[in-house]
Amino acid sequence: MLLLFTSASAQTRGKVEVIKDPRIDTLAARRAELNRTLGTETVSGFRVQIFTGTNRKDAYSAQSKFQEEFPDIRTYVIYSDPNFKVRVGDFRTKADAEKLEDDLKKWFNGMFIIQDKINPPKPDTADE
Repeated sequence: MLLLFTSASAQTRGKVEVIKDPRIDTLAARRAELNRTLGTETVSGFRVQIFTGTNRKDAYSAQSKFQEEFPDIRTYVIYSDPNFKVRVGDFRTKADAEKLEDDLKKWFNGMFIIQDKINPPKPDTADE
């Protein structure tokens, strides 16, 4: 028979002092301001998923094929173990995503629309 005895001891709280360059806070604030002014904050919207599969080469091939036909539309390759996914577009409405999906039917099979965080268009190109 084995008996184990443990003793509890009170822990004392220590004090941690963080020493950092004050420019870090300045840089963080500037970065946040740039994100706001350049429109790099994300908003909720829609994308068309044109590829899902386990082969990385096939994913990049689908992305390349799409970019040849639609060079002005952003593409995103996402890896979610074990699959690669290729999503295209940054649409505020599902109707806009559906229009692109309809246009893509002759090039891609098995597409569907994904609700996702999107990159909104830059303010100077929003009306084009």
